[in-house]
Amino acid sequence: TQARVMYDFAAEPGNNELTVSEGEIIVITNPDVGGGWLEGKNSQGERGLVPTDYVEIISEGAKDGISCGSSSADQAFLDSLSLNAAQTDSAAKSGSQANSASDPWSSWNVGKSGNWGNGNAVDSWAPKPESATGQRNSASSNWEAAAAFGHPQAYQGPAAADDDDWDDDWDDPKSTSPSYLGYKEAEGVQRGNSRAAAMKLPLNKFPGFAKPGMEQYLLAKQLAKPKEKIPIIIGDYGPMWVYPTSTFDCVVADPKKGSKMYGLKSYIEYQLTCTNTNRSVNHRYKHFDWLYERLLVKFGLAIPIPSLPDKQVTGRFEEEFIKMRMERLQAWMTRMCRHPVVSESEVFQQFLSFRDEKEWKTGKRKAEKDETVGVMIFSTMEPEAPDLDMVEIEQKCDAVGRFTKAMDDGVKELLTVGQEHWKRCTGPLPKEYQKIGKALQSLALVFSTSGYQGESDLNGAITEAGKTYEEIASLVAEQPKKDLHFLMETNHEYKGFLGCFPDIIGAHKGAIERVKESDKLVATSKITPQDKQNMVKRASTMAYALQAEMNHFHSNRIYDYNSVIRLYLEQQAEFYETIAQKLRQALSRFPVM
Repeated sequence: TQARVMYDFAAEPGNNELTVSEGEIIVITNPDVGGGWLEGKNSQGERGLVPTDYVEIISEGAKDGISCGSSSADQAFLDSLSLNAAQTDSAAKSGSQANSASDPWSSWNVGKSGNWGNGNAVDSWAPKPESATGQRNSASSNWEAAAAFGHPQAYQGPAAADDDDWDDDWDDPKSTSPSYLGYKEAEGVQRGNSRAAAMKLPLNKFPGFAKPGMEQYLLAKQLAKPKEKIPIIIGDYGPMWVYPTSTFDCVVADPKKGSKMYGLKSYIEYQLTCTNTNRSVNHRYKHFDWLYERLLVKFGLAIPIPSLPDKQVTGRFEEEFIKMRMERLQAWMTRMCRHPVVSESEVFQQFLSFRDEKEWKTGKRKAEKDETVGVMIFSTMEPEAPDLDMVEIEQKCDAVGRFTKAMDDGVKELLTVGQEHWKRCTGPLPKEYQKIGKALQSLALVFSTSGYQGESDLNGAITEAGKTYEEIASLVAEQPKKDLHFLMETNHEYKGFLGCFPDIIGAHKGAIERVKESDKLVATSKITPQDKQNMVKRASTMAYALQAEMNHFHSNRIYDYNSVIRLYLEQQAEFYETIAQKLRQALSRFPVM
């Protein structure tokens, strides 16, 4: 049997994989190796493993299939996606591709001031491992995805879906995956920037707002009573989520390398321990990826769900990378634990507390069948406050948009400056200090050849001063890890949060526009006056949710930036005090004339 390769795939050495290119024809020698892999042979006679999702069988009557999902809500999500994709794709072609590729905010307007200016800052902080198909999560691919679908920072899916596929014994072959997992790309969307784009495209290019979904909420005759309720109360600073009486964190630790498929494939498994129960569960990166997708689908239009840390293809088991990824997974889990809505959600709790594989699979299926996703999450929210009028709703939405856009610009600027400073501190600056140190020691060596008896103390002092500058060079090179690293990581996290807001604001603006159109619909008898009242009430609920989320965001922002900048200044003060102490010590060796 022959198959046509749909996407480039770069093999990883030592994993029995086969490098293939888009359009290449290969012969399938084993169609089901297991774990989402097949064995193939190329025209040169080379054999190896290729992801099943990366090829299509060549046979008569072959059809491009879309896997059927178990959730009708996910299917509605896809329907709205195709409409949104068609609209945004034509808009992207008529606009400036360069600008939209660099600015996630360019896809929507604020107030009446037109499009925001496009920023050129890129994420130079996150590691970007290279592969044969380019950088999977590079800034350009992120922003190009934003131009098409409006979610600039969405995680692009496991690169090649290799080491982290679901174990066979954890998957029930009778249960179908959600339809978005197998959805093919819309026409006009570039595939080359993401190796796994076809596997999870709709979620990765999460549509911030689509009319069918918004109408489903705004114009529903009667909202079904959901089992879950998300109350919104009025606190000292306005609308707020209800926080649980006790908080908890989740410790990510003890990464261990495992294997499957008789040792052909490898993966890293992490231990997660909740601080409130001290119970531990083990999860692979693929499981975190699944949780991210479920949270994004469920809460993404109301709560910013930042993307996971990058998935690395080559060298993914190197100690430094494992340490960095674990640190970022820890930060991501801590963020989720700190959110009063996300942390109390059933899908999140089940992720942290399942007792065995059967319970995990049951919870996984249940989460994938959840109908309360997308815009319908607002149907679970109950503000304990009078309805807002449309003028106030629009003003508050615009205010959030202005602030988050301005903060996004500020965070990008600090990331850019910080990256430049990091490079200077770990490159040119230490070398300059080393050159000074070596030059001083060379000078002392020349002086020692003079034969003059009265300068040994001076020569010794100059030599020690040179050594001091070499020590300073080492201190300078190591210092960013002690202070700048944490400042950059915090900014990187908030860049992820802020990249979610164009979608959130887009959904709110879409609802506002629909309410504005309601008078015409009433006049033409397409909806009743009661329908219009319901639309205003539901838009008001959305506005309260936005304000509650922003109050949560601001309280965390104030705490985080106060903590991290204090740490940075404390470490900087200690750093310069250490240098001053070393210089004084070197100075004390010079004879007083």
